[in-house]
Amino acid sequence: MTSPQYDPTRQMPPGGDPNAPYPGYAPYPPATGYQMPGTYPVSGGYYPPIPVVAVPYRKTNTYAILSLVFAFVFSPLAIVFGHMARKQIRMTGEDGDGLALAGMIIGYISVGIAVLVLALVVPFVVTVGHQVTTH
Repeated sequence: MTSPQYDPTRQMPPGGDPNAPYPGYAPYPPATGYQMPGTYPVSGGYYPPIPVVAVPYRKTNTYAILSLVFAFVFSPLAIVFGHMARKQIRMTGEDGDGLALAGMIIGYISVGIAVLVLALVVPFVVTVGHQVTTH
């Protein structure tokens, strides 16, 4: 005979209720009174609240945020704000050094592309404009 906890040959209990006890088996004891080892005691069915640990909050430098924002709006200002932010961050210990650095890098790349485009477009426009007026 198999153990009372598990019998692979048993069928659905009479009446079709899966929660009804099987014939010949004692129902499981109620869950009240059982406590997992290493846990808080259960009172009234509720666990005590989990203590919330306060995490120290470090402020993000405002110029660092502005540097990243202006990198997509007006690049020269992003470079200026980025340098100002990194200097303040070194002095105050605020967060945002990565933001300031990203704003500066994007700003320098954008200014470089703008200068390159102007260096190529201006001579082209002057040459075309000169040829149009002479012909």
